[in-house]
Amino acid sequence: MFITREEVLDYLHDHQIQMVDLKFVNLFGGWHHITLPASHVLHETFDRGIAFDGSSTPGFKTTEAGDMVLLPDPRTAYHDPFWDVPTLSMFCSIAEADTRAPFSRDPRSIAARAERYLADCGIATHSKWGPEFEFYIFDSINYRNTENESAYSIDSEEAGWNSMLPGRNQGHRMGAHAGYHAAPPMDRSYNLRSEMVRLLEAADIPVNYHHHEVGGPGQNEIEILLDSLRRAADKAMWTKYVIRMVARNHGKTATFMPKPLYNVAGSGMHFHQHLFRGEEPLFYHKGGYADLSDTALHYIGGLLAHGPALLALTNPSTNSYKRLVPGFEAPIKSFFSLGNRSAAIRILKYATEPHEKRIEFRPPDATCNIYLAMAAQLMAGIDGIQRRLDPREMGFGPFDVNVFNLPPAERDKIASLPTSLEEALSALEQDQDFLLAGGVFTQDLLETWISRKREEAAALRRRPHPYEMELYYDV
Repeated sequence: MFITREEVLDYLHDHQIQMVDLKFVNLFGGWHHITLPASHVLHETFDRGIAFDGSSTPGFKTTEAGDMVLLPDPRTAYHDPFWDVPTLSMFCSIAEADTRAPFSRDPRSIAARAERYLADCGIATHSKWGPEFEFYIFDSINYRNTENESAYSIDSEEAGWNSMLPGRNQGHRMGAHAGYHAAPPMDRSYNLRSEMVRLLEAADIPVNYHHHEVGGPGQNEIEILLDSLRRAADKAMWTKYVIRMVARNHGKTATFMPKPLYNVAGSGMHFHQHLFRGEEPLFYHKGGYADLSDTALHYIGGLLAHGPALLALTNPSTNSYKRLVPGFEAPIKSFFSLGNRSAAIRILKYATEPHEKRIEFRPPDATCNIYLAMAAQLMAGIDGIQRRLDPREMGFGPFDVNVFNLPPAERDKIASLPTSLEEALSALEQDQDFLLAGGVFTQDLLETWISRKREEAAALRRRPHPYEMELYYDV
C-alpha cells in the first residue's frame, strides 16, 4: 500500500487519521502495540524511533538495559478497520536505543538477515512463501488452572454435541472429521470468513481461497498468495489479527491452537516455499521426480535432515505434539512425496508450471514465531543446498504411500518426527550450526528460546491432568 514515509505522512493528512498504532513482535511470537496521536508522527519518527521498555517484552532485555526503540516500517502501514477512531497501523523493527543498530533478537530483523544470507550465498536472489491459516472459530472457551482445579470447556454452535439443545433446534450439526468443504447451512462461518477475506484484500493481502476445514465444528482455512519471506511473515501477523478481530466483533472467538479438541483434526500452518534467481524459478527441472530440480531436492534434504531441530522453532508448544499424531493427515514421519498429505514435505501435484513448482513443509503450526520459523526453514534449505544433501540417499523418500497404512515394520524404517516439545528442544541443542551461519540467529537467542520452552514443558509435566483423575483416582 505504501513505500515511503512521505506517502504515509500524506495519507495521515489526506484521510484525517487521528491515531498511529505501532505493532511489534516479541521473541516468542506475541504481538504488542503502542499508539501515538497522528500529529506526533513526523518525518524524523522513522529514523529516531519510539522508545519502549525491552525488559518487559518477553525474550528481549534485562531490567538494567531495557531501553530500546521501535522503528516504523512504512511498507507495512495498514488502515486498521477495527478502531473507532481513524487509525493507521504500522509494523516496527526493533533497534538499540543508543546506536539505532538492529536488535539481534528482533524477529523481523532475523527474517531480513536470512533473506540477505540467501542472496549473499549466491544460491538465489529471493525466496517466496505462502503460509496456510487453519483455525477454529468457537462460541465460547472457558478454562481454569489452580492448585485444586483444572478444567476447560469449548462450545461451537456447529457441533454435533449440541444436537439436543432445548427449545427450537434446526439441526444441520457437524460431526468430527466431517467439515472438509462443508456447505451451508452446516458451514456457519462462511460470512465471517468472507468478511475476513474482504478486509485482508483491502489491506493488499491477496487471498487464494477460504473454506471450512475437515476438523468438524468450527475449523476453517484461509490461504493467501505467496510473497517474499519477511513480507509474507508481516502479512501472516496481520491475517491472524484480522481473523481474531472479526470473530470477536461477531461474538465468536478464533484460535490457532494446534489441538483444541480431542480426537478431532488439529490446525497446522503449512508453509509453501520456493527459490528464484531474478525471474528464474530454481525448483523446476523437467523430467526429474515430480519435475524437481537438484536444487529443490537438496533444499528438501536440508529441511528433513534438520527436521527434529526445526520443530523446536516451528512447533514450539506442548500442544503442537498432540496434533502430530497418526490418523489426522498430520505428518509423523520425515519424508517427501508427491501430493501425499501424510508426508512432512508434500510436492504439489497441481503446481506444474516452472514458476509454480514449490514444496510444502507440513509439520509447523501457528504457535511459532512466524519470522523465526520461516527464517529457520530457509537456513535449513540453504544448508542442504550447500552440502548437496540428497533426501533419496538419506532415506527420506520419496514414499508415495499413506504411511499410516504401512505395516509397522515398514513404517518404522522411516525416520520419525519428534513426539514431544522436549524431544525437539534436545534436537535443537545438538543441531544449531545451520541457524548460526551468517549471523542470522545467535547463540544467546537459541539458549533463551530453549530455556523458556523447557520451562513451559516442565510446568505442564508437573500438573495433574483431569484425565488422570478418571484413570487413577480409584487405585
